[in-house]
Amino acid sequence: MNKAELVNEISKVVSTKKEANEVLECILSTITKTLKIKVSVSITGFGTFKVVKRQARKGRNPKTGEEIKIKAKNSPKFIPGKALKDSLN
Repeated sequence: MNKAELVNEISKVVSTKKEANEVLECILSTITKTLKIKVSVSITGFGTFKVVKRQARKGRNPKTGEEIKIKAKNSPKFIPGKALKDSLN
């Protein structure tokens, strides 16, 4: 499912596709803003979005085999909730 298909599903509950798109954009931007300040977002029954710090490490350029340094960075992580896991099995 892509974003357009998700907007179509949301539009079945709200009035218009425009309103559905605004709802989706609001949810996604709120999650993004919250993760930027390194606070996790928990949605009961669905899962938790959080930020994890990836340490600096050494890697290899697959084309040349040359060793390179990979900088430390923050990455988003999603941990599915029990209800989501149970619904899939």
